[in-house]
Amino acid sequence: MKKSITIPSILQSIRTPEEVALVIQSVGYVDTARKFTVYHLLQYWCAAASEEWSGYRSGTDHAARNGLPEVHYSCFSGKAADVPLAVFKELFHLQMQPRNETKTGFSKRVAAH
Repeated sequence: MKKSITIPSILQSIRTPEEVALVIQSVGYVDTARKFTVYHLLQYWCAAASEEWSGYRSGTDHAARNGLPEVHYSCFSGKAADVPLAVFKELFHLQMQPRNETKTGFSKRVAAH
């Protein structure tokens, strides 16, 4: 059987759950979920973008194939509506910085908050 690299494994090598948690904390959002966290939402969105999912409903069908937790589409869409855009904007800014500036997973902007 051929082994393949999935989007979640690539994402984890770029941003760890701990780094994402630091950004979430800096923005002031409290993620109380146990089954479907902000990190899972980020993984879903990365997989959705790379595979061009047609929507939340189709995304839940693709979840297992990508090593993502299987959740009802309403959980996926509800989480997407709940998490502030500022979390993902900061993650994007961190990703665009040279890696040597973010070795600790923290940008100077996040540390200043």
